[in-house]
Amino acid sequence: MRGPRRGRALRHTRLQVVLAVAAIAAAVALPVVLISVGGGVSAHELASLQNAGYQIVVSAAGLHGISHAHALAERILAVGSVSAASPVLSVDVDAYTTSGALSPVLAEGVIPAQFGPTLSPAERGLFPSPLPLGDPTDLRHFDNGSYSGPATYDVLISFPFASAEHVGTGDTLLLSPTTNRSLGTLYNVTGVFGVLPTLLGPTGAFLVLLPLSDLQTMTGFGPSASATVPDAADTVQVAVTGAVAVSPSALAVVRGSIQALVPLYSVTSLAQEAQQLESANAVLTGFYLALSSVGLTIGLLFLALVLLRRVEAEHRSIGIRRALGLPGWSIAGGIVREGLLLSVLGALTGILAGYLVVEGLATWATSTVQEAAALARFDPTVLAEIALGVAGLSLLASAVASRAALRLEIGEALR
Repeated sequence: MRGPRRGRALRHTRLQVVLAVAAIAAAVALPVVLISVGGGVSAHELASLQNAGYQIVVSAAGLHGISHAHALAERILAVGSVSAASPVLSVDVDAYTTSGALSPVLAEGVIPAQFGPTLSPAERGLFPSPLPLGDPTDLRHFDNGSYSGPATYDVLISFPFASAEHVGTGDTLLLSPTTNRSLGTLYNVTGVFGVLPTLLGPTGAFLVLLPLSDLQTMTGFGPSASATVPDAADTVQVAVTGAVAVSPSALAVVRGSIQALVPLYSVTSLAQEAQQLESANAVLTGFYLALSSVGLTIGLLFLALVLLRRVEAEHRSIGIRRALGLPGWSIAGGIVREGLLLSVLGALTGILAGYLVVEGLATWATSTVQEAAALARFDPTVLAEIALGVAGLSLLASAVASRAALRLEIGEALR
């Protein structure tokens, strides 16, 4: 009878070990997924800020809240150390190709000469230079706010849109603010530009670029008599000279000068946004670890129970070793080594499981989740800190089991 009973006990012990490793692995996998994906997205956004061609952003509350954008750009250009001021108006419109196909697109209205210098080096290479959008200053059609000057009706289209709709340079494209085609304006496609990968998903790549005054007229955000926001824009992106761009104090002076021009608008520098993003990422990382602490606590409690059951199962062996004079630290050391081994195995398994989960999300999840998961960063330092933290916490579980082992009465253990 002792053989089958011993076999069942051995299988039960192995099952406990497997469950302890699995519990710790599940607890570790959660922070690995959260921190790697969250940190990757944050790092991507931070890199975008640091590598942007502009350094200061003027924005306003409400929809297309900046008014008199052309005049504001001229006033900002007069500020010392400012090299470019690019108003940008973004509006969803409908595009009709010559075949009659309808596609929703994001239209961005810009001042051609000011838009290019505010692009990052990576973005600048995606656009033709100079932008083939007619008047570089966009002042002829704007005509001091009357919008009665001659318009070229030129438009640039993104490569994904051009490829999907089979439209290219030399074709025409009808753009309408609504699905009512009769309200549309016919534009000449004068060029195609590339699109960097973003978190917007596939539809975010369907872009068209046209002169600011053209988009304002088409969407009703231009002429003062009819526009709710005359000469509207969403933001004004400001680039400064190279020396000022790398000097926080000098950049703060320029930002203050621009803020004085527009006291009712928000004027922020990308350095400020980067600091805020880093602070938010630190808070989120702390939140992720706090959220994961619940799972880690459960996993370590399970480890403590497994070690206690091991002490109970081996109480006679422990009693014999103590009766032979084996020091207590040696017995406790064996329990600590076993706890460390199980915790390290659980941590490594959890890191591997977290990696596989992220790879699975990047392959099979929805488009937005795929984009976020693809940006995940598995920092070896952070992963090592998680594993070391779990190993350190396992000492608490081992201490509980060691205390129980050393408190065994020798006579009782040898019965």
